[in-house]
Amino acid sequence: MLEGKNILIVISPGNFRDEELEIPKDRFLKERANVIVSSTKTGEFTGMLGKKVWVHKTISETSSDEFDAIVFIGGSGVDEYKLYENGEILNLTKKFYEKNKVVAAICLAPKILANAGILKDKKATVFSGAVDYLKKHGAEVVNEHVVVSGKIITADGPHSADDFADKIVKKLG
Repeated sequence: MLEGKNILIVISPGNFRDEELEIPKDRFLKERANVIVSSTKTGEFTGMLGKKVWVHKTISETSSDEFDAIVFIGGSGVDEYKLYENGEILNLTKKFYEKNKVVAAICLAPKILANAGILKDKKATVFSGAVDYLKKHGAEVVNEHVVVSGKIITADGPHSADDFADKIVKKLG
């Protein structure tokens, strides 16, 4: 059970991968965690498969002190909105890491962790189209669906969402 745990899920403001959001979010709620979905702006956003999600809190309105984990959701919106170049997102990622909190990313979202500098010399995985990006930022990319490196958890795509959620729950439990 994750009762009393607070998890921040970050999506792009469009074209996030629906099941990468829904599967972990549902699992966290089932485990009785408090879950907030955030983005770079507020509003109603549509996933790649048509799921609509309301975001009421921006990244700039959050603090690493409020949460036990941050979970970045993938999808083409990570590239479309260049989340891996967003200064607020990168700073928040570093703060979670420096405070030894769980930092997780799936699909294209590990690019955020790489650009924040927290994957250097660490094992990680990512969607196949972003392997070179992670390597360029010093990550040791391994061909596994989900990789746990200390408190950092990375996954390669939507087919790994269940295992990704399980690893986050285990790390927080």
